[in-house]
Amino acid sequence: MSDKSPRYISNLTRDTYALILAGGRGSRLHELTTWRAKPALYFGGKFRIIDFPLSNCINSGIRRIGVVTQYKSHSLIRHLVRGWGHFKKELGESVEILPASQRFSENWYEGTADAVFQNIDIIRDELPKFVMILSGDHIYRMDYANLLASHVETGAKMTVCCMKVPREEAAGAFGVMSVDEDYRIKGFTEKPADPDPLPNEPDLCLASMGNYVFDTEFLFEQLARDAKTSGSERDFGKDIIPSIIKDHDVFAYPFQSNENEHVYWRDVGTLDSFWEANMEMVAPVPALNLYDRKWPIWTYQEQLPPAKFVWEDADRRGEAINSVVSGGCIISGSTLRRSLCFSNVRVHSYGLIEEAVILPDVEIKRHCKLRKVIIDRGCVIPEGSVIGYDHDEDRRRGFRVSEKGVVLVTREMLGQPVGGTVLS
Repeated sequence: MSDKSPRYISNLTRDTYALILAGGRGSRLHELTTWRAKPALYFGGKFRIIDFPLSNCINSGIRRIGVVTQYKSHSLIRHLVRGWGHFKKELGESVEILPASQRFSENWYEGTADAVFQNIDIIRDELPKFVMILSGDHIYRMDYANLLASHVETGAKMTVCCMKVPREEAAGAFGVMSVDEDYRIKGFTEKPADPDPLPNEPDLCLASMGNYVFDTEFLFEQLARDAKTSGSERDFGKDIIPSIIKDHDVFAYPFQSNENEHVYWRDVGTLDSFWEANMEMVAPVPALNLYDRKWPIWTYQEQLPPAKFVWEDADRRGEAINSVVSGGCIISGSTLRRSLCFSNVRVHSYGLIEEAVILPDVEIKRHCKLRKVIIDRGCVIPEGSVIGYDHDEDRRRGFRVSEKGVVLVTREMLGQPVGGTVLS
């Protein structure tokens, strides 16, 4: 068994370069990702999705990080520069932005493996012993140092971070690993209809989280081989993993959350899952603890005045019940229930806002009734608007209604002028 001392762990993290893949479009989020990449999407009242893998890296002691960008990356890059640009390269720490720049090909990034391959010279210059490849569009808290320690202990060339998921939940939804009793990977199937069960746990299977650890030289060898392989989709799940599991030691690592927490991981890739995950944050005891000082989620947020609640008349009271309200917000004579307001939201009088996710800089005029909605950044909701009560009427007005009845409202749908800064 390997040494588990803090010095041993710190040596592992210091010898690791993390590459966060943040170029995804997130097409199932529809108009929410028209002007921004999915990792730049807001979450939890204050954060962006990209803040979660970045914070996991920093809290785990991994301080050499590259963020791979591609699709509509302006707001993502701006956020990274403002919130994550203070690291000192001379101290062995950095968060570098790696946009698609056709370094080894005339094409843009063609898949997850190609995104890494096209930055291979940048990784090589860092001289890491291990390369950690992370998805940039999931919500979770995880100590990556434990993942690294497991990678070294098993002698793996590659380790795949996985979650234990009920088989019926994983069917048709996740890439599933088949493993033996030591968690050595024997097979990988993309979204199988009947996932292979875990040994000794027949109701569960191992779903890939899209997070990997490689020995550096082994990674370079596999990327170079894949780049020359005709017909490859240049993808870790579809191409790299199936090609190496027969001849190399590839292990699965079951995701373990931080101390005293249940395992929390959300792929907020649809309007319904995005709304549901944000709604979890307003619970008295939320499934994800954002208030843990031992594992903070870092972000950039401009300096804003405190949230303000005004008026206390019989029919005009500013109040928020079971809600999250961020800095710069003014709730003036309206009631919020089970809602989440990002920065600089203004809610005028005589309104009722329920189960709403309201992104920054939204203004809601008087006498509005909103229920089970997502309001995109910068929207001005006209006086007297009623949204979320009659879905046929919502659709007639041009709003998008999800399968579970969440109503998305954007500036374009309201016929209001758009601009990249306001929307991103």
